Amino acid sequence: MVKHIILWKLREDLSEEQKSEIKKSIKAGLEGLNGKIEGTIDIKVNINGLPTSNVDVMLDSSFVDYDALKVYASHPDHLAVANGIIRPVTAQRCCLDFEE
Repeated sequence: MVKHIILWKLREDLSEEQKSEIKKSIKAGLEGLNGKIEGTIDIKVNINGLPTSNVDVMLDSSFVDYDALKVYASHPDHLAVANGIIRPVTAQRCCLDFEE
């Protein structure tokens, strides 16, 4: 199994209200991909970090293997969420992919 973990920091010019709505949209968009892309085991998004957090959103996703992760990364439904919702509002992105 391959894990794909992403942490995003949203742009500082966004209000807290905007960030709250954006985080909900990211969660709905990414979790809505569950069961739609072959090789995907699970997609979870956490948007409720504690005040000690220094990022706004975490994606925790699992795939059957590395090839399945590559399929997900280039899948049109994933790209629609990434390009349409996430990238326009992101200041920073960190990624860790690993095998379990």
